[in-house]
Amino acid sequence: MTSIAVTLLSGGLDSTTVTAYAKKRNSQLTALTFNYGQNHSKEIESAKKIVSIMGIEHKLIEIPSLIDLASYSALINPDMFPIPSHTNVDEIGHSIPITYVPLRNTIFLSLAASFLESKVLQAIEIDGEKSENLNAHIYMAPNAIDYSGYPDCRPEYFEYMKQSLSLGSKIGTEYDIPIEISTPIISLSKVEIVRMGMRLKAPIEYTWSCYRGTDFPCSVCDSCILRAKGFKEAGTPDPLLLRLKDKKNA
Repeated sequence: MTSIAVTLLSGGLDSTTVTAYAKKRNSQLTALTFNYGQNHSKEIESAKKIVSIMGIEHKLIEIPSLIDLASYSALINPDMFPIPSHTNVDEIGHSIPITYVPLRNTIFLSLAASFLESKVLQAIEIDGEKSENLNAHIYMAPNAIDYSGYPDCRPEYFEYMKQSLSLGSKIGTEYDIPIEISTPIISLSKVEIVRMGMRLKAPIEYTWSCYRGTDFPCSVCDSCILRAKGFKEAGTPDPLLLRLKDKKNA
């Protein structure tokens, strides 16, 4: 059985861990990174470095119009919506925060499925592969445990999206190849994700999770606080911080 797969790589800790997981399971893997008008490019630069280290095909997908379509978010419109700051994880609320980007995962999944379906169709209709020998996978890194309350990070959301993408695709309806959505860290705590990434030897030292584009992670946004919590509970220093400190002292 041949698995044709894509992994959604933002350049953060979670998506890098999932990409390392996907690489071990797929010989035909493409990492997709979206430039959607987020307020800094640190994650994109991290993603480029990560794929070069891991030796994975990479596509940077430019969707600048999302700035106008999904503007009600601190990650896209920080001048109107300042990124929230906290001092510890207990201050992170359970309501949907302003860092939520309207329907971002739905948009990303649709674009990833379009790219993936094109590759599968080429394998069948041009390269002569038998459809019964093919699988189609999208790997993503949502998390429903240590997360900021995003509605498009829940398991039930991905179950419905899998059905929708398969029903709406040629490979699903004509060739009976469902578009699988694999979310291997969705039920893991942040410390479990840290340990998984280290076990898979993912290049964690080059990941960027901070919502801000400063030289060093801000340490007060939701993403920084959750990341710090994971490394603290794992009993190991964050390799990114060690690398940045070494670089500063060099």
